[in-house]
Amino acid sequence: MSQRVATVAALAGLTITLAAGAASAHVTANPSTAEPGSYSKVSFRVPNEQPDADTTKLEVDLPADHPIASVSVRPVPGWKIKVEKAKLATPLKTDGGELTEAVSKITWSGGKIAPGEFQEFDVSMGPLPTGVDRLMFKAAQTYSNGDVVNWNQDPGNGGQEPEHPAPTIHLVATASDAKDATARVNAAKAPASSDDGTARLLGGLGLAVGIVGLAVGAYGLTRKRAS
Repeated sequence: MSQRVATVAALAGLTITLAAGAASAHVTANPSTAEPGSYSKVSFRVPNEQPDADTTKLEVDLPADHPIASVSVRPVPGWKIKVEKAKLATPLKTDGGELTEAVSKITWSGGKIAPGEFQEFDVSMGPLPTGVDRLMFKAAQTYSNGDVVNWNQDPGNGGQEPEHPAPTIHLVATASDAKDATARVNAAKAPASSDDGTARLLGGLGLAVGIVGLAVGAYGLTRKRAS
């Protein structure tokens, strides 16, 4: 009986390990969070999931609904890089003027990622959009045996992850941003608080003057009756 329990436990442990390995083998964007409006270096981490084929190409689509003005790619030894641009339906306003086209797709090819290995492809981009909470980068991973894995499913915001989630960056404000926002709110409230304090001070002085006036009047009336 104890031997059977041990066997079942071992198989369960192996299943969990394999499942964790499969879940961690997705194409991902790292880091997974960035600050809205900032410039960030994003590494697309590509592990090889097949035991008998090499990864030979990676294609990454940049979000068309939130175009990014500045995109530059770090060279990767042994890999060719192709950067494609697309015209924007609505020109993007930048410090240098209006931008009518933006990078829409980046392709790395000619190299290889062997079984059991991974590669990172770095892209500098910015400013990242504001007013949205995440960016999805749909990707396609091509193997030497002709297989293509499309990492293009919406990963959602929690819960069960799909089989092929798209690399995603969550855009979140930093603690310093929150602190600055609080400081701005407090600064806006400060004049009103100061005015309220001044009003209370003047009101108190007026009441004191009134009390002194009543006392002087009462004193004069008392002296008049005494005389």
